[in-house]
Amino acid sequence: MSNTIYIGYYFKVQPLQPATEILIAELGYAGFESFVETDDGVTAYIQKTEWHNTILSDIQILNSNEFDISYTFEDIAQTNWNAEWEKNFTPIVVDNSCAVRAPFHEPLHTKYDIVIEPKMSFGTGHHETTHMMIQHILKNDFKDKSVLDMGCGTGVLAILAEQKGAKPIDAVDYDNWCYLNSLENVERNNCKHITVIEGDAKALGKNTYDIIIANINRNILMQDMATYVSCLNKNGMLFLSGFYDDDIPLIKAECEKYLLKFQEKLERNNWVSLKFLN
Repeated sequence: MSNTIYIGYYFKVQPLQPATEILIAELGYAGFESFVETDDGVTAYIQKTEWHNTILSDIQILNSNEFDISYTFEDIAQTNWNAEWEKNFTPIVVDNSCAVRAPFHEPLHTKYDIVIEPKMSFGTGHHETTHMMIQHILKNDFKDKSVLDMGCGTGVLAILAEQKGAKPIDAVDYDNWCYLNSLENVERNNCKHITVIEGDAKALGKNTYDIIIANINRNILMQDMATYVSCLNKNGMLFLSGFYDDDIPLIKAECEKYLLKFQEKLERNNWVSLKFLN
């Protein structure tokens, strides 16, 4: 993976909100993998192999008269990635009890402390969906529960689940870079009960879990819901995120088709996360 090339887009946005959230959402749908919000906009990254010269043609907000958005872009070799993140990555604290920080940050003395080398993987905690999933984990009982972290990104949610007493835990991602990064972060946080798996829902086989965390996107969630349900133990908890408030009716209808019971909704900047019981 050391030869992987990413393209970094540097967007300047005026006014910042809500344009930044809309821009990130549209770029995510277009295939961009990681985002860093900056003082004057957002930086977005996409693998060069996924890039094409009309990549921004469907980004509607760029044509909006309500916002002034300009950008530049450049190739970024994977070997320069740490320097990029050290420039931009700041630690976060969720609900005063869980810190997500990089190795070069000082400890923040929270109850739960997660150290990740973010690299190119999605899931630093900064994105609204990861933030809400952390909130769900903090609020619910994970002790001695078997857990699936589907679309694990950096492995941050699996790591927090272990810190909350869960075992065993499977962390699954189809992206090779996320797989490798999760392996590193699991080791970095001295986790003993997490198995990192490279693959998609087909890799789950006949495994079953007390808790499933799936932070992906609406289309994948809809596509794989039957698999999640077949892997979820009776009275198990299912946490979903990676979609918007407008997507809730579709997601709920799909879950209710499998007799899942809606329990709770979290919302953050129009992104939502839902809890269901089996």
